Amino acid sequence: MQLNDLAAFVSVARAGGFRDAARVAGVSASSLSVAVRRLETKLGLRLLNRTTRSIAPTEAGLRLIEKLTPLFGEMEAALDVLNGFRDKPTGTLKLNVPTSAARIDLPDLLARFVKQYPDIRVEVVVEDGFVDLLSVGCDAGIRYDERLEQDMIAVPIGARVQRFATAASPAYLNARGRPQHPGELLSHACLRGQFASGATPTWYFERDGELLQVNPTGPLLVRLGAAIDLAISCAVAGVGIIHLFEDMLRPQLDSGALEPILEPWWQRFSGPFLYYPGRRHVPAPLRAFVDFVKSDSQVS
Repeated sequence: MQLNDLAAFVSVARAGGFRDAARVAGVSASSLSVAVRRLETKLGLRLLNRTTRSIAPTEAGLRLIEKLTPLFGEMEAALDVLNGFRDKPTGTLKLNVPTSAARIDLPDLLARFVKQYPDIRVEVVVEDGFVDLLSVGCDAGIRYDERLEQDMIAVPIGARVQRFATAASPAYLNARGRPQHPGELLSHACLRGQFASGATPTWYFERDGELLQVNPTGPLLVRLGAAIDLAISCAVAGVGIIHLFEDMLRPQLDSGALEPILEPWWQRFSGPFLYYPGRRHVPAPLRAFVDFVKSDSQVS
């Protein structure tokens, strides 16, 4: 039994396809296909159900993955021990982060980390929904406290207090009026966001202990993530009112392209956390990043 064939099978099963697995592994999809077929022939069992649209493990494949995952983890940990003999750690650090963290918390931090650890390759997957770090093959993630996975070690990262800001272009507000209370948003054109699950997040406002929830309507609904720039551009163009992380809107607020409204009602919330599985061995690239984040928070 060739170890590479087992590794090929696990990578394809995790990625959900030969092309995605090949892209991650830096090999050809055909070589992975040959390896998996060779493994199935030797075992005399089908490990993957293949259709034109998807690939999924069979029951036998799931059992094999269940047994192989901790073994491969131990092998990676054994090899990672050698990082202790280097001046600086090497390897890959794969992070799963929401759009807000990718735009607000990571740019400066990650730039400085990569400069300090040039031998560590950082992969960033931007995803706003709930994820199982282990199942998606990531070393660590960034989420806010209400979205943290259980049984994880959490380390504060980025600004500890953030706000949601509400704003619109001066032209829109001159034409439609400036709301003085969150309830007035129900009669305005509001630009909304939507998660991949289809859920549309509620707009929250808070003042003097009073918490309000508003679900306004409007002419634009965008998928949170890549399309968020479209919503900001439409707000600047006078299409409607936007409600987003303050730091995401800060350039437009500072330039005057957007005018803040309802600022006494802007809700404050705690900043995000870097989280990772509480296992015995933490890979050297992840350990270096965790220590870097902790040191950075003490300085700031």
